[in-house]
Amino acid sequence: MKLRKSRQSKRGRIEIIPMIDVMFFLLVTFMLASLSMQSLHSLPVNLPRGQAAPMQAKTAITLTVTADSQILLDKIPVTLASLTETLKPMLRPDSKIILAADSAAPHGITVQAMLKAREAGAQQFLIAVKRDQ
Repeated sequence: MKLRKSRQSKRGRIEIIPMIDVMFFLLVTFMLASLSMQSLHSLPVNLPRGQAAPMQAKTAITLTVTADSQILLDKIPVTLASLTETLKPMLRPDSKIILAADSAAPHGITVQAMLKAREAGAQQFLIAVKRDQ
């Protein structure tokens, strides 16, 4: 005589939908975390196009020149006259100035801003460009 078990053993299944949800959540979390690590001290400007190797500056100060000749230091509006006094306390010995000038910005204002930054003690300038595809 053969006796039956009161419970039949079922084979375990791995559900894929919850695993996809967890992977999507992790993907979004890491994407947002990597975006928050970026230094976004400049305003959005229409950068000129060009080929340049990506550079990382550890202590960078962004000097933005907009199309309507506004000058900003890390989103702080300044004038050509006050640029030197505003920049001096921000500079460190290894600081680099990232110049983010709009492609429609007057060339003279951009050069004057760079000269004022040099008067404040800036030694190295990096020019921001939009990569050609």
